Amino acid sequence: RILFWMFLSMYLVTVVGNVLIVLAISSDSHLHTPMYFFLANLSFTDLFFVTNTIPKMLVNLQSQNKAISYAGCLTQLHFLISLVTLDNLILAMMAYDRYVAICRPLHYVSAMSPGLCIFLITLCWVLSALYGLLLTLLMTRVIFCKSRKIHYIFCEMYVLLRLACSNTYIIHTVLVATGCFIFLTPLGFVIMSYVRIVRAILRIPSASKKYKAFSTCASHLGVVSLFYGTLGMVYLQPLHTYSMKDSVATVMYAVVTPMMNPFIYSLRNKDMHGALGRLLGRPFQRLKLG
Repeated sequence: RILFWMFLSMYLVTVVGNVLIVLAISSDSHLHTPMYFFLANLSFTDLFFVTNTIPKMLVNLQSQNKAISYAGCLTQLHFLISLVTLDNLILAMMAYDRYVAICRPLHYVSAMSPGLCIFLITLCWVLSALYGLLLTLLMTRVIFCKSRKIHYIFCEMYVLLRLACSNTYIIHTVLVATGCFIFLTPLGFVIMSYVRIVRAILRIPSASKKYKAFSTCASHLGVVSLFYGTLGMVYLQPLHTYSMKDSVATVMYAVVTPMMNPFIYSLRNKDMHGALGRLLGRPFQRLKLG
């Protein structure tokens, strides 16, 4: 019961927080910029991400029947992989946006045109879906002939591979090789972007302008650190060393990170404060006028 109410509370906070972010950005014309466009997509991804896992987890915590169908498990796995990959790619796009805004401000409008932003986010969605489909199709070739009890809170790649009694060398090799490319390449891009951003900020003579420039990146850096830190704890290790203690890290990136993102991005952002205030105050204004 404690776990049920804890996860239910976290799920409701995540849903409300990310829905408010999406609504505030879509309803406020001042936030129709590339940075907030990517943020709205990140919030939508996080919303979909927690909905993929937590509702089934809550049912299992309350129900006597904790079974999940084979097709249901693979579907959950596909969306889990796709949405984690999408989060990763969107964070890289947001780093590029900050790089252009700070290092090439005069070219920002042309470099981050609406057409380019839509193309980049569409490419991220397509690549993520294809990557999730690839690993899910490979998982269909794995045979489970012993225990089918998943000692976990949802269908996750490493947990399923540990239950397999067929040879998993090929899928594990593909998982490591593609995972390094899919995740480490955007991470390297983020690091390179911020190295150049820090250099540009240090060349700014005014201390107040330095603070303003850094504050626009602080939220993104916080989310990147939380996301990659928890993800690395789970997947940057050999399969045979994976154990139940890693479930804590998985809960962090699967539940806690999507819940914290709205707070991190809106905590010190005056534009988001104003948009959320106008969004939440609108129903009360209509009630008063009526």
